[in-house]
Amino acid sequence: MAKAQENLISIIVPCHNEAANIRPFYIALADVMSHQRERFELIFVNDGSGDETSERVIKLRHQDPRVRLVELARNFGKEIAVTAGIHRASGEAAITIDADLQHPPALIPELIAGWREGNEVVVGVRQAGHAHSSPIKRLFSKLFYRIMGVISETDVVPNATDYRLIDRVVIDEFNRFTERNRLTRGLIDWLGFSRCYVSFKPAKRYAGEAAYSYFKLIQLALNSFISMSLLPLKIASYLGTAIIMVSFPLGLFIFIEKYVMGDPYNFNFSGPAILAVILLFLCGVIISALGVIALYIANIHSEVMNRPLYVARREQLSTSLTEHNEAAVEASAKDKAFRW
Repeated sequence: MAKAQENLISIIVPCHNEAANIRPFYIALADVMSHQRERFELIFVNDGSGDETSERVIKLRHQDPRVRLVELARNFGKEIAVTAGIHRASGEAAITIDADLQHPPALIPELIAGWREGNEVVVGVRQAGHAHSSPIKRLFSKLFYRIMGVISETDVVPNATDYRLIDRVVIDEFNRFTERNRLTRGLIDWLGFSRCYVSFKPAKRYAGEAAYSYFKLIQLALNSFISMSLLPLKIASYLGTAIIMVSFPLGLFIFIEKYVMGDPYNFNFSGPAILAVILLFLCGVIISALGVIALYIANIHSEVMNRPLYVARREQLSTSLTEHNEAAVEASAKDKAFRW
């Protein structure tokens, strides 16, 4: 897909207490984009900051009309901030990037190059084991991607980040999502489209502290598991079925061996042991029943998310189909006139 010169790129920057990073980030970004043939707009989304983030952005806007500010009424979280920026992107493509300079702006030309080659999604992948994250975060990150790789309905690339470029067609489809608890990168992955990956080494945070606490990271992981897979709901059904498959044959064996055959093997099953097997079987039945209810909840969950049934990259059928129908009607009319 050839890209015309002077395409507009929307660069979306979610911010939460990033006042000290705004100007250094802008300088680094402007320097990189000055060597690109594409034009750009810079959309800062202030996610309920308690510092002078908005004031710093407004000062930049006075100097550069390409700078835009979206100020949220409170802190809604990074995923919602990124979504707000994508909703307002007017470019042929959009790049989401953090303001703390851990996502190096110098990588943007590689993202754009991948887009020029025809990819509709270009994903920045963080190199594993970088020195700027704690061992605990690296451990949890590895565990998260392992679990997501098992339960997710879409392919999950380890260490893929929100630092990515998405084409206009992806932006338009993304804007159709209505769910509240969301993982932006997960939704983009769910959409599909052609993609490529660019590896990068994250830089050290320029100033301030990371907004994501361990609690928020765990909450984000749980939301990701729930929104990207129905497996957690189905676990009860699988567990109940497994218990029944074990307890029922065991109970049947005890009954036949003790009461029908007269305990020829001298197992001497006691009353409490028999009662335990019966209770195990009943627990399996109850858990299986809960699993069936969970399947109905899963269907409700899918309907409430209201995701599109399918995603089309392009359509070239409507005009030709209309012309075909008009031609068929005209031919039919001529045929009737001839017969008359």
